[in-house]
Amino acid sequence: MENQSVLSAVIADDEPLLAAALRAELTKQWPELHIVKVVGNGNAALSAIVELKPNVAFLDIRMPGLSGIEVAKALAGDDDEPCETAIIFVTAYDEYATQAFETAAIDYLLKPLTGDRLAKCITRLKKQLNPATPTSDPNQLLAQLQRLLSQNSALGSNPISQLGTTVSEPLRAIRASVGDSIKIIPIDEVLYFQAADKYVVVMTAAGELLIREPLKDLSAQLDARQFVQIHRGYIVNMNHVQEVRRDELGKQYLLIKNHKQKLVVSRLYAHLFKAM
Repeated sequence: MENQSVLSAVIADDEPLLAAALRAELTKQWPELHIVKVVGNGNAALSAIVELKPNVAFLDIRMPGLSGIEVAKALAGDDDEPCETAIIFVTAYDEYATQAFETAAIDYLLKPLTGDRLAKCITRLKKQLNPATPTSDPNQLLAQLQRLLSQNSALGSNPISQLGTTVSEPLRAIRASVGDSIKIIPIDEVLYFQAADKYVVVMTAAGELLIREPLKDLSAQLDARQFVQIHRGYIVNMNHVQEVRRDELGKQYLLIKNHKQKLVVSRLYAHLFKAM
């Protein structure tokens, strides 16, 4: 990475709206920073960083292909040409904190991001990129992260960023095509959403319908206080959850009111039901 007066950055996030919001806020708060590329998966992120050698890389942790942590580890493992790019992780999932700092990340930003939090990150980055400034202490960063997690716990897990954008009202109804007509399903009647190839199954007590929208895009439009992701392929309306059960191996299942199918809770989301 060249010592240049114009600093450069790469943004990697598979949510285009979040990537655009981060780019807009960076441009506002740090106009000297040149965003050289925005990519939507880990493989493209790794290629862009190796090719362009940016000063900073903002990496979402959960992306298609390589995860953000895998990208950082791949960059750190190149002994022939060590990477000098400062890594900032941006994610909605706080359980990756320790792994993030094990890769010598400079900072770890939790979604939903705020302008104030990004401003602190920018201040830290500027110090880090200044050769005359000592590098950050990872133990101090971990302590700061723990304080950040406790402050953000009340914000919920809605992945919509607050960076320079107005969060729209949550969906009130789902529109699904049924033959030549359009059926309107009030959001409260939805038991759960299930990913199915290029479609999403909208399950209600009356039956199921299909909508042509990726589950991750739909998730961004739902009220996070009511709809919770329990698996990569399931988002559940918590108002219709009757019971949480565990089998002899400790695997969790949700029982839905007036519905026969049990929904498996993946290990990634099991912590959401520890108190149940």
